[in-house]
Amino acid sequence: MTWQFRILVVANVTADSPELIAALTEGAGRARCSFTLLVPAPAGGRAGREAAEQRMEAALAAMRAARLDVEGRVGDQDAIAAVHDAWDPTQYDEVIVSTLPTGTSRWLQVDLPHRVERLTSVRVTHVVSQPKPATPHAEPTRAPERQGVLAPLAAITGKRPPHAPRV
Repeated sequence: MTWQFRILVVANVTADSPELIAALTEGAGRARCSFTLLVPAPAGGRAGREAAEQRMEAALAAMRAARLDVEGRVGDQDAIAAVHDAWDPTQYDEVIVSTLPTGTSRWLQVDLPHRVERLTSVRVTHVVSQPKPATPHAEPTRAPERQGVLAPLAAITGKRPPHAPRV
């Protein structure tokens, strides 16, 4: 029987990023690997857990489409607490932490990759993923109000000019 590496992958916003999937695929190409995706909840309570589950399911689908052997779990909203709860040295050989770039990543502000390394005492690989481009949010536009020359006087007198549209 061949040795199989088990890798804990900690990701949230970047869980389905091309950079993370490429790093996992590269690792799986070098040795037989299985992955556990740990997605810390973005907020407390039921809403945070549901958001993390949706993100996890989308990421698992993308990873499995890349032919990766992966399972998933949702963790505490505090990423280090989530890793602490999930970590079992008999189950995992290493950890991959995926974050946004410096300046936009809250996980890098709290030095998560190094904290996970101190907690687990195993090699931690840090993958930096680029944020997804924002999709423009289309809102219906209102037609501009037509105001006549006497509109400023209407504000003073409180009367609407006869040609002004009703709002």
